[in-house]
Amino acid sequence: VYPSQANFVLARRPDTDMGRLQRTLKAQRILIRHFDVPGLADCLRISVGTPAETTAVVQALRTALRGDA
Repeated sequence: VYPSQANFVLARRPDTDMGRLQRTLKAQRILIRHFDVPGLADCLRISVGTPAETTAVVQALRTALRGDA
């Protein structure tokens, strides 16, 4: 995750299909942004939400990444 002064974080995970990860989370009604462009294809933009929303995103990411989404 890169330092941020906005209401979102940009998270990079090399060698991970972030488009697939974004679609996996979308199926769970968790909306995050994937940029399918050079330089950002391995990144997700995650907006800051409520504490409960943040917990849900972190748990969903952990679960999806365990399966190497």
